[in-house]
Amino acid sequence: MSINVCNDRSMASITSLPSGVTGSSLVLISEQTASSSSTISFTSGIDSTYKEYIFKLIDIHHSGDGAQTLFQANASGGSGFNETMTTTFFEAYHSEDDSATGLGYVANNDQAQGTSGQMLFPDVSNDNDSGSSGTLHLFNPSSTTFVKHFIFRGAMHHRSHYAFDVYAAGYFNTTSAIDEIQFKPNTGTIDSGTIKMYGVV
Repeated sequence: MSINVCNDRSMASITSLPSGVTGSSLVLISEQTASSSSTISFTSGIDSTYKEYIFKLIDIHHSGDGAQTLFQANASGGSGFNETMTTTFFEAYHSEDDSATGLGYVANNDQAQGTSGQMLFPDVSNDNDSGSSGTLHLFNPSSTTFVKHFIFRGAMHHRSHYAFDVYAAGYFNTTSAIDEIQFKPNTGTIDSGTIKMYGVV
């Protein structure tokens, strides 16, 4: 096998990948736009077609100051969005007036075999110019052998005027297929914003 060398820092001379090397791409499956929504649920399109699903939360704006964005799932044939999960959560923050910074684990935002919605965005601001955005990855949800892992990273405007960088991860402790995902606020509504669901090829 020959090796292509790019001396001019461009990839223009590479026209194909070697055998065994594959690229990946995102396939938009569906999207939903909030409008004073109490929940945003994806109840179709999560199946064995893809091994990974990605949810893009874009400019999520809540009605309630200090509201939280949560997510949960249903296993195939289930209802109630109350699957058992074990999770972890940490955050970095910086105040607008530069008076406080921090990085740390937040025990109150995790779960140990819990069935509540998992925290994604805590204590968001509902100022007109505020919003939250992030990316949730769900891995191999159609497996009937393994638990279902997920990771999340987001950026948000805290109600006390902090920039927050938030991280969550964990697993749904079920070997049943996961086929529905729901996002919701703990209080009030999601007034605006878009959530897009992609499959990863």
